[in-house]
Amino acid sequence: MKTFIILGAVNAFISVALGAFGAHGLEGKISEHYMSVWEKAVSYQMYHALGLIAVGILVQATGAPLLGAAGWLMLLGIIFFSGSLYILAVSGISILGAITPIGGVLFLAGWVCLIIGMIRL
Repeated sequence: MKTFIILGAVNAFISVALGAFGAHGLEGKISEHYMSVWEKAVSYQMYHALGLIAVGILVQATGAPLLGAAGWLMLLGIIFFSGSLYILAVSGISILGAITPIGGVLFLAGWVCLIIGMIRL
């Protein structure tokens, strides 16, 4: 599905933009700890943006239905994992850290769907 390629490219763009914003706009405005949190969010967003692009290519090449689930799970993982970390880094609201593991589980589930989808081919 080209939808996942587009979503991956959009998320890669956002990741680069937020990485630059963090490096230049947040430097000296948030603590080292929260800058590290911001960088973790950027990294995981980029990894999974590339995962979305790969899923899009594989869906088009194979038509494996479970790969679609992998893509949606990765996208939700970006929203929950990276999104919660971005907000945590700029707000300091520590309860948001409770949302982050949900995103991590969604990432893991997405990768498992990708593995199983490819095995079943």
